[in-house]
Amino acid sequence: MTGFQIPMRLIVLAILQCQVLHVEFQKHIQIWYSHLMKKYLFVLAILLLLFLSSGQSYEQQTIVPTLKQWLPNKPLEGLLSHLQIPYWGRIVSIEERGYYYFVEFLVRKAAHFFTFGLLAIGVYFALPSSRFRTLFALLATAFIAIADEFHQSLTGGRTASGYDVLLDTAGAVTCLVLLHFVLVVQSSIQKQRKPR
Repeated sequence: MTGFQIPMRLIVLAILQCQVLHVEFQKHIQIWYSHLMKKYLFVLAILLLLFLSSGQSYEQQTIVPTLKQWLPNKPLEGLLSHLQIPYWGRIVSIEERGYYYFVEFLVRKAAHFFTFGLLAIGVYFALPSSRFRTLFALLATAFIAIADEFHQSLTGGRTASGYDVLLDTAGAVTCLVLLHFVLVVQSSIQKQRKPR
């Protein structure tokens, strides 16, 4: 035979080396994916919850029947009757909506506040450490709030609300401030425990 021939032994070694590299590559991908999922799973879960929630009509979301079942004696009605909340150019109150619809309004707005607050914390921890990490977490959460309201406006019988975006952003700011307070206190405690 003429020409260049590759010994069979070299071919087998090359194939084995490729398999070893492939296995090592797969291990690195699995480790990377595991870290990535742990870091972003909380944020992804909240985003999925928001997407599903804003895609439902009011009739699909209402908790009034559940409230009527759980709160038949209308607890705190006297106290709540003093609340009058300006919203969308009108005053929302028990007098205007009735007890159960007013309580539902409060629950829904609290859900906005705390869901976006938790989202802001999740985004904060998902971002790499930087001087502007808190600002980026706040801006990302505000953008998501705007996108959520837009998505909600595409759902039949629902409208987008700038008030909800402000409420969502207020929840984000509040939770990020509380997070920073906790981190500062935690850092202070750790510094005091270190031997000098």
